[in-house]
Amino acid sequence: MPEIVLATLNARYAHASFGLRYLMANLGDLREHAAMLEFDISQRSTDILEAILAQQPRLLGLGVYIWNAAESLRLVADLKRAAPHLSIILGGPEVSYETDRQQIVALADYTITGEADLAFAALCRRLLSGERPLLSVIPADLPELDQLQLPYDLYDERDIAHRVIYVEASRGCPFKCEFCLSSLDVPLRHVPIDRFLAAMQNLLDRGVRQFKFVDRTFNLNLKVSRAILDFFLERYEPGMFLHFEMIPDRLPDALREPIRAFPPGALQFEVGIQTLNPEVEGLISRRQEHDHIIDNLRFLREETGVHVHADLIVGLPGEDVASFAAGFDQLVAMHPQEIQVGLLKRLRGTPIVRHDAAWEMVYSANPPYEVLQTKLVDFAAMQRLRRFARYWDMIANSGNFIETLPLVWGAGSPFAGFSALSNALHVAEGRAHGISLHRLVEIVWGFLIEQRRIAPAHLAPILWRDYSRGGRSDVPPVLRPHLSEESRSAASHPVAPRTLPARQTRHRAAPGALPCAEPSDRG
Repeated sequence: MPEIVLATLNARYAHASFGLRYLMANLGDLREHAAMLEFDISQRSTDILEAILAQQPRLLGLGVYIWNAAESLRLVADLKRAAPHLSIILGGPEVSYETDRQQIVALADYTITGEADLAFAALCRRLLSGERPLLSVIPADLPELDQLQLPYDLYDERDIAHRVIYVEASRGCPFKCEFCLSSLDVPLRHVPIDRFLAAMQNLLDRGVRQFKFVDRTFNLNLKVSRAILDFFLERYEPGMFLHFEMIPDRLPDALREPIRAFPPGALQFEVGIQTLNPEVEGLISRRQEHDHIIDNLRFLREETGVHVHADLIVGLPGEDVASFAAGFDQLVAMHPQEIQVGLLKRLRGTPIVRHDAAWEMVYSANPPYEVLQTKLVDFAAMQRLRRFARYWDMIANSGNFIETLPLVWGAGSPFAGFSALSNALHVAEGRAHGISLHRLVEIVWGFLIEQRRIAPAHLAPILWRDYSRGGRSDVPPVLRPHLSEESRSAASHPVAPRTLPARQTRHRAAPGALPCAEPSDRG
């Protein structure tokens, strides 16, 4: 039986825990005495409790994050009742700040704040030798990344076949955006590039083709980001998919060259716009050049096959509904494939709280601590924006309504048009989850016919092309009376390889998408 168990509750099975693997990789001689257990938040607490106690460990290291905070608290409370002899060590972003206010910290034996890659192993050695540290909250020294053992050998064959493979070439962020935990991680540090690329080669050799980089500022260091792009470009084969988070206003020619050379569908860039209101940017200490953002997104959409996933935040201090709507419309005009609309979260430790009084910021007391209302956006308006975000993800980001979507707003404001559809969806369903695609087609059909006065004969082939783009052959009932056999057969699409994620596959098959180039066509 292992003396140490490392455990966490992932958001879902497909999300392998990168943090646990780093802790395990850096246990040194204790690694052979440790086991790693991954659960997800949908599992029953008692089943998780049973699995942990079956290992009969002396020490439990538990990773606590915003998505599993409530479930982790319940688990720790039950563990202290069922196994009071078990020493529980907490770590992770959720318990790295404001520790004196958290019940889970009070229940656990020890909490390591900050990056615990090395500090966890050091604490385990002390505890297993019989030493009891005087302090229960232990700040970790910031490790240099060249001190760490890389964790990639801890992805097993099941992970490679069924889970997201997370990798990182750097940690930290030099920017000071007040809503973000990464702004507290200074300085920016890089894994030695030779070691990192050797690890990536090993993953490629083991069959990994999809990589999700967790670096917050992938394109900040030109030399490193160029080396990584060149490495994967030289080894490209069909099915390769790389996800990067990028700074939106920094894309020099030295990076544009390899980005342009990747075949369509191989790259996804998560572009953190967050707001396009300069006054709001100033309030939250965010700096970005709008002209550069516009030019960079134009380049990505017109000259590359990159899948662009842009982020906007609802509820920032100083931003009202009209301001958010203006930013949303500007971003739609830049044509990213996806716009992720997220509500502001009050992450523990972030300086966004300095605006609470002046802007009357009210957040939920429960994870993920989303904003409920502000001085400029009351609760009812915030709820409408919350639904807007969810419905936009279901309809626009999904890739299931690519041709149909522009009909929702016509020549007017995308925000206003989609808000009207969002309200109609809410009236029809009264919920923002669990709506079938057939039902969505039916509601969108009714909205466009009744409120936008689009002729059924014109609309039906468009909706059918969208519906069938994902390879579906069944015809939604609402469309059947309006589709001829000829129009059904005309809706054939050059479907991108299904080795890509499903959303990206549908977006690649949309009208106007760049044709999938063969590797030999790369310039």
